[in-house]
Amino acid sequence: MNEKKAAQPEDIPNLFKEAWMKRDADMLASLFTEGAEFVNVVGLWWHNREDIRQAHAYGFEKIFGDSDLAIREIKVKELSDDIAVVHARMRLKGQTKKGNVEVPSIRQNIFSFVVQKFGEEWKCVSAHNTDIIPGAETNIIDEKGNLKPENYRK
Repeated sequence: MNEKKAAQPEDIPNLFKEAWMKRDADMLASLFTEGAEFVNVVGLWWHNREDIRQAHAYGFEKIFGDSDLAIREIKVKELSDDIAVVHARMRLKGQTKKGNVEVPSIRQNIFSFVVQKFGEEWKCVSAHNTDIIPGAETNIIDEKGNLKPENYRK
């Protein structure tokens, strides 16, 4: 594996972005422990480093091959000397077109990384990616089974 080491918790999202921009699923997977968990924006759930690697290799090939990922903000909440939660607000553009969507719009998301220190290196033990939907408070499923964002204040 093409492994870069995280010396501090906030290195995880920065190295994730670097691996993303290189389309390097091996490098991306190396940020995670062997038994790491990862939940993506639509609730797909991977239970180990190899599944995370395979999912991102597929994504780089089919969905995000020309995408650009930028970090907007990183916040670290230390839970102990060797465990932290790292939130990263990111922006994704350049997703592959699909169906009637010729030019997919820019997406905003927040990643939650739970990281643990092993010796001098931080690794991700769990990650969750959430799309930010402007103006929405929650999702709702209509009578046809379609999921859509909703705002109950409007």
